Amino acid sequence: MSVAAMPARELDTDVLVVGYGPVGAALAALLGGYGVRTLVIDREPDVMEHPRAIALDNEALRVLQMVGLEDAAFEKVVIPQVRMHCPYLREFARVNTTGSIDGHPKLVTFFQPQLERALRQKAEQFSSVTAQSCTELLSFSQQHDHVIADIRLPSGDRKKVRCRYLVGADGASSMVRNAIGQAFTGQTYAEDWLIVDAVNVPESMDHVEFLCDHRRPTPHMAAPGNRQRWEFMLQSGETAEDMLRDERIAELLAPWGRPDQMTIERKAVYRFHSRCATRFVNERVILAGDAAHITPPFVGQGLVAGLRDAANLGWKLAWAVQGRASPSIVESYDSERRPHARAMIRLARLMGRLVMPQSALAAMLIHGAMRAGRLFPPLRRLVDELEIKPANRFRRGLFAKFGGGSGLRSGGQFPQAFVRGPDGQIVLSDDLLGRGFSLVGFGLNPHRLLSAEMHARLQTLDVRVLCVQPRGQGAEPGCDTLEDVANGLLPTAAPRGWIALIRPDRVVMQAGPAEKIEMLLNQALSLLGSPEPSPISASLSEVLS
Repeated sequence: MSVAAMPARELDTDVLVVGYGPVGAALAALLGGYGVRTLVIDREPDVMEHPRAIALDNEALRVLQMVGLEDAAFEKVVIPQVRMHCPYLREFARVNTTGSIDGHPKLVTFFQPQLERALRQKAEQFSSVTAQSCTELLSFSQQHDHVIADIRLPSGDRKKVRCRYLVGADGASSMVRNAIGQAFTGQTYAEDWLIVDAVNVPESMDHVEFLCDHRRPTPHMAAPGNRQRWEFMLQSGETAEDMLRDERIAELLAPWGRPDQMTIERKAVYRFHSRCATRFVNERVILAGDAAHITPPFVGQGLVAGLRDAANLGWKLAWAVQGRASPSIVESYDSERRPHARAMIRLARLMGRLVMPQSALAAMLIHGAMRAGRLFPPLRRLVDELEIKPANRFRRGLFAKFGGGSGLRSGGQFPQAFVRGPDGQIVLSDDLLGRGFSLVGFGLNPHRLLSAEMHARLQTLDVRVLCVQPRGQGAEPGCDTLEDVANGLLPTAAPRGWIALIRPDRVVMQAGPAEKIEMLLNQALSLLGSPEPSPISASLSEVLS
């Protein structure tokens, strides 16, 4: 049912998501999976047809798995390596992106319109999700336990929406962020860039390369559908109007073929930004994606960061509005996501300095130092094996810390591996953890260690209890067993005799030796606090009166 057709009393929802791009759509799909009443609106009539974001890493693909997208839901090109060239030193660095982490390729490129359609289709499968295009948020006001939003429908009519939470996923120029007066600190790069996307390029490629010439830095990459993308930095005195001329684009693309041999799908001039909001949560209003942070494209983390936002935020909103936890858990979204977003922005800035040297001398010094550094294995691993990338691990947030003895870290990601499930099928382990919390025993059945009181508490919270066993060990009686067929969990993640409580976003909430299970669980579950007892009690008619 469209919003316009809804009677006034039904303009009452749990979560209003402003912005139906990939981050808003992913969040709506996650909320829909939990049965959360969600209204998602967007000013545009449909998905924007031209490509924008182009790269996803293994973490983003894992979030999309969590959303429920199948591998075939959108086309991808797996990138085996990222090469960095300099006109003076030739190749001075190479990032190895071959292989997988947590069951997914380290790096892929994709076609954004295709991904957005897949995410919208997934979100709209859920009866609790309503999507409305050509609809604009005009204003909103916060109350103690809800938000009142004024929206304009495609017909021009205005309606009020009462919601428990409002999420601004409305892009870099976010109306939501501006309305709450949230500072958006950082920098805007002085250089403009011409982005060219082409189809059917005669010279094929399967990787990403950075041509780090100080006169004209040029990132270049393969993409699905026989596409390729170039990003040309404009030189002093060059204008957007001049660079967008067909003749100028033909000159720039000459090393790779004539434009009449390919189809130019998109050409645009952009200025890159690196900015982050000072807070992602303002009482009942929350920022996500580009509304919260903008990352320069040099490490391909812009959309990835937004998908991390959706994964972190989705379950917390669901638990809060459905009375499973205190609304205060939503505050942890800021303390967990903002530091990591800032760390990724810093990495992108560093990469930008490598890609955009200011002179030939700077290029030889910077790129020469990188080439020399690769002679030393510890330094080579920083770049070649992506060890320079900040780990998605929280220093503070919604988790309880327990001292060492395991590869697991509270506040870090629980690893994913191929396992044989209770039905005998080999699948990725996340598919068996489900949408809620999971209590995992490594080489043991946690059921046998729980008191009757804790059993009842876990059942109330719908915690799934699982046992991980080595390959060939067989099922543990009385417990759903995951057979670790590739040795990706036991003892890599934790030794036999340990337990871990895993959040719905696959973050380790607590881990430790099984003999301390009651203490560990009590410590972790106490962080969920006391739930808000009831949903919104007033009807929309009262709000409108």
